Amino acid sequence: MLTGTAFEDSRPSFWPRVREIAVPPSMIETATARRTAGDWAGACAAAGFDVDLDLRTVTRVHGSGLAARLRADLRRLAPDLLRWHMPRTAPDGLLRAGTTVTLARYDEPGRSRPVRLVVRTAPAWAEAGQRISLTVWDGLTPHGPGYGPRGYRPPDRRFRLDLHRHVWDADRSDELRLRAGADRAGPSEGPLPRWASPVPGPERFALGRWADEAALLLAAEGRPAGGEVTVRLGGRYRLLLDVRVSPGRQGEGGGTSEVRSARIVRAGACAGIPVLPDAATWVLPDLELLRSGLVAPERLHPLVAAALAPGTPQSGCPGADHHDVPRVVDCRGARHRIGLVGGVLVPLDHDPAEIRREELLAALTGTPLPCLRVIDVAHRRPDCLDDIRDRLAHGDSAGALAGVEKMLGAGALLRDGDLRDLLTDAARQRVRHGLFRAGLADPGPREPVTARERLRDGVHRSRPRNAACH
Repeated sequence: MLTGTAFEDSRPSFWPRVREIAVPPSMIETATARRTAGDWAGACAAAGFDVDLDLRTVTRVHGSGLAARLRADLRRLAPDLLRWHMPRTAPDGLLRAGTTVTLARYDEPGRSRPVRLVVRTAPAWAEAGQRISLTVWDGLTPHGPGYGPRGYRPPDRRFRLDLHRHVWDADRSDELRLRAGADRAGPSEGPLPRWASPVPGPERFALGRWADEAALLLAAEGRPAGGEVTVRLGGRYRLLLDVRVSPGRQGEGGGTSEVRSARIVRAGACAGIPVLPDAATWVLPDLELLRSGLVAPERLHPLVAAALAPGTPQSGCPGADHHDVPRVVDCRGARHRIGLVGGVLVPLDHDPAEIRREELLAALTGTPLPCLRVIDVAHRRPDCLDDIRDRLAHGDSAGALAGVEKMLGAGALLRDGDLRDLLTDAARQRVRHGLFRAGLADPGPREPVTARERLRDGVHRSRPRNAACH
């Protein structure tokens, strides 16, 4: 079962940080500009997506009609918005590794399986850089020309967004307010449905939307009158919902849906029953953050803020207007300045000859000036080391390097220490991901170390199996 520690305690703590650095404003700005200009491939590149599909190959294999529908969806795709809503895991809020998410399904006459537009994340051993692969999946030739490398998994029933286009389709992003239940009272403000008594920790779930979301799922599965739907409660247990849909009046369409009963069953007893997607199961993290006051609306993705908090003014990219300010150090009874000169962090109140003498003294194991000690600490273990580590783990290499350059200067040579080790290890992990993409690397029989573990403080901590956070 999903524990309170793995879910309740981690969500308020890591989601604000995830919303700050996982999809940086510069990524949103660049991807949006390219998408609105009609360059969907450029938007994907700006948002950290690898495009593993070729429209000519799709046309040759599946026909021009399907290729035209696929091309139309690609033009509506907002990859930065999709990255914002991708499933993530505790305790770091990184993308869920080894997951294939369906974005759209294209039925073809005479085919038993639909062709799908999917996005995929690499397995845990090759997840460095938080790259996402975009491709098509037909269930027959997933690794043929234009489909990307091997090593990715088939689409997951639990993580599917073809029924939630508002989380990736820019033309339908305004539907998020209704689908997230933003107009409803919060989970703790209204009475729980009568059928919700078996649900553990009901405040975590979007119970008010389950009936309607289950009806959409059943209709997509060819069961418009209702049926049974399962909700994942952990690795071993499921909640079995009995949903009934009453048709609307003549000419109105729609209809009403209700959950008639709910009971907890073992996971093995639910084979063949539709699974309510995670996007419909939990309360939207952004809605939780807004209701609790942990994030301001202007700090959300612009399309999310427009849906959940209409009229929110859009803020610029943070840090875009910073300027260098010299730091002040207490040095032998005086206040000295340290700043960037020629792109290198140097003491400003010591002459070059004195600096050379002090550096020679330090090389002979002596104690250098406090100004030089502060510079040395900044190179080896700076105060912003945790921020740099987090940004590298979430794939924001540009933001991490910008932080290093702002602190040490663009022309500084890194000295031995934690900062250099962190950047070197991140580069090696990116190379490993590239080898995986090229089909030249595999985890081997004994590869327990993942990218996120390598980017931490050197302490190996296992990821909770059931700590799904989206």
